[in-house]
Amino acid sequence: MLLPTVSPTPGAAVRRTRKSPLSALLARLAALVALVVLGALCPSAAQAAEEPGTRATGLHISDGRLVEGNGNDFVMRGVNHAHTWYPNQLGSLADIKAQGANTVRVVLADGHRWTANTASDVADVIAQCKANRLICVLEVHDTTGYGEESAAGTLDQAADYWIGLKDVLAGQENYIIINIGNEPWGNTDPAGWTAPTIAAIQKLRNAGFEHTIMVDAPNWGQDWQQVMRTNAQSVYAADTTGNLIFSIHMYSVFDTAAEITDYLNAFVSAKLPILIGEFGGPADQWGDPDEDTMMATAEQLDIGYLAWSWSGNTDPILDLVLNFDPAQMTSWGQRIFNGANGIAQTAKEATVFGGGSGDTQAPTAPGTPTVSAVTATSVNLSWTASTDNVGVAGYDVVRVSGGTETKVAASTANSVTVTGLTANTAYPFAVYARDAAGNRSARSATVSVTTADTPAGSCSVGYRVVGEWQGGFQGEIAIRNTGTSAVSGWKLAFTFANGQTVSNMWGGTATQSGGAVTVTPASYTNTIPAGGSVTVGFIGSKGATNAAPTAFTLNGAACVNG
Repeated sequence: MLLPTVSPTPGAAVRRTRKSPLSALLARLAALVALVVLGALCPSAAQAAEEPGTRATGLHISDGRLVEGNGNDFVMRGVNHAHTWYPNQLGSLADIKAQGANTVRVVLADGHRWTANTASDVADVIAQCKANRLICVLEVHDTTGYGEESAAGTLDQAADYWIGLKDVLAGQENYIIINIGNEPWGNTDPAGWTAPTIAAIQKLRNAGFEHTIMVDAPNWGQDWQQVMRTNAQSVYAADTTGNLIFSIHMYSVFDTAAEITDYLNAFVSAKLPILIGEFGGPADQWGDPDEDTMMATAEQLDIGYLAWSWSGNTDPILDLVLNFDPAQMTSWGQRIFNGANGIAQTAKEATVFGGGSGDTQAPTAPGTPTVSAVTATSVNLSWTASTDNVGVAGYDVVRVSGGTETKVAASTANSVTVTGLTANTAYPFAVYARDAAGNRSARSATVSVTTADTPAGSCSVGYRVVGEWQGGFQGEIAIRNTGTSAVSGWKLAFTFANGQTVSNMWGGTATQSGGAVTVTPASYTNTIPAGGSVTVGFIGSKGATNAAPTAFTLNGAACVNG
């Protein structure tokens, strides 16, 4: 069965649902059954959605696609931001925009589980989204895992919360989408999702809401039992405006290309609007999501994706940046923003903010970058700013290798810290400027920099047993870099004293000889920023005694315990 892991405190984000090998098999069988039902027993579910008779005044659905008020296609490319748990980090919206995003999904609370975000706070969120030229998806998180998570609220309660905010939300239809409730059903009786979802949609429409509404799937958002997929047509038809979009959350349930492409194509073929409202990439004990296929398929089908999440996760492997600091971008963040089919490459600003305004004049070329603050894994670049007839929207930094370029960073200012580099390696960098209409300047001159050697670096290690059972246990190791420079390609060593053995590890790879264990990083834990940490977890076997290791070394240097 699927086992959701939920943060126990309001100050940390809800962790994502994963699957065991058994549930993976069940998910595939359920998918096959649903296809039979969808195609044979309920042919209307596979037919194109009818064109609605009523239009929203702003963002709305047309012919199965999300469009702006002027009819231009809008494809969401952005991230999730945990605002309700980190209310003092609203400045992150500017940092998210600087990486090229056109959308941000903002976590809010209705007061059932976490302290409700007030009307004035929500108004401020909307204002900051607009100031940073971001389309804003607002979601209530209290509904997460209803029916299985005892603390979760209902979709009806979430709808009442939105109705209480109507004065703040009215008139913002060009700029916001209302995501009624996050992952509003667990794995217990997921078929119960359909009626409350329809009721919540109709409650908002009866209250006069004209916004595009978004609904999340059951099964903790991953719909592995195909309930949303099977009932999507009837749910869509229940919205009298037709301005409804479905959101699937893709984590370890979606670990093969076939599962991903089959699910998304089913909606697109039926002209039922859909996006990937959350997704992760780093592997963990539940599996390894196929984020490459998710992003490639979203780009192929021209549908949106919103990565989880900017920062603040209890499990930092899902942080795009650490400590809300864009200078501490993780490998997961690099993949989302600067990788193939990533945000910087594919996002287009909404025309309501001026994107696609008819401006055809490109900015002037930036000045030659200058180099400072070189470490083993990062470098700061700055350059003379470009000029533009309308205004420079941002800069893209590329690594140049012969006739090819790879985007490595983006910034709205004329400086940036490039991270994730390899020690003692030469890198040629150059810069482009771009304006809001998407015009790009000529490339700057190139500068070459060689990173420093990997420092010996100070470290501390926290070891804990998460749970025990007869003959086995689950352990967790947090490795903190207490030095002043990042550490990459690390090797952690320790020794078990009581015959324990590691059988499965996530966040790293363990090799063991007797009691001696050596751990090397996974791709997403490869770099430990200065002052930052990474966490690896494992399943082990044990006898009657299970004492913690007493000493750890990182790259041969002794670490402090704790």
